[in-house]
Amino acid sequence: MAAGTVAARRWPAILALALPVLAGLGYMAAFGAPRSYLAVNALALGIGAAWAGFGRAPAATTSRRLIALLLVALLALPLLTGPHLDGAARWIPAGPVTLHAGMLTLPALALLAAQDRPYGPHFLLAGVLLSLLQPDAAGALALTCAAGGIALGARDRLFGLVALVGLVAAFAASAHDDLPPQAFVEYVFAEAAHHSVAVAVALFLALAASLGAIVRWAGGTRTERLAAAGALTGFALASLIGSYPTPLVGYGASAILGLALALGLLTKAGR
Repeated sequence: MAAGTVAARRWPAILALALPVLAGLGYMAAFGAPRSYLAVNALALGIGAAWAGFGRAPAATTSRRLIALLLVALLALPLLTGPHLDGAARWIPAGPVTLHAGMLTLPALALLAAQDRPYGPHFLLAGVLLSLLQPDAAGALALTCAAGGIALGARDRLFGLVALVGLVAAFAASAHDDLPPQAFVEYVFAEAAHHSVAVAVALFLALAASLGAIVRWAGGTRTERLAAAGALTGFALASLIGSYPTPLVGYGASAILGLALALGLLTKAGR
């Protein structure tokens, strides 16, 4: 299939990624965020849009399972390498930036789990356990919503059980989380509302529109789309109730790259 044709079929996925990120860039530029924040998010959007537009998952089931295992390993990496901050280890140093392991890996892991009924629940349970160990309530809540989306789309009670375990893990992890918020990273909607309620509403609508575009038009099966949208929903909910990064509209390359990775995997090679 020609590259232009692939990109044309992927435009809903690219739009779902770009709309909230561009809204967030406008917000940060208007209200004095460091220029490095703008540069990092813009670069992540460029890389992510290219993958969302042209990336493909391998067709072989074994290869997709290998990718899922690699994502689980990447999620576990901070527990081995650090850095540790107030007892939490959920970040991966990557040169001038630090990537949030959960936001980088969990949307794609959820998507691959949705494609793999025999092993998918095990991958998600591994993610829940690691999110509890880090601890990362936002990651556990993302997995809860993703597993719930898969259970809804596939009518699979085992994924529903995973969602329940994830919810318990999210509550348990939140008891150990008291990291201080950073401007333009956490509590972005509340911070924006201090400047302008209209700006806060615009950011919220941009993120909501992204979720809607993923669920309705981003490609793949309905269950796969619900998995990816569920992971993003979980991160967004966590950012509303605790000191967790606000995905896509706030500063951070991890959420942008993580969602882009999942969106690119919605299409399998050969399609």
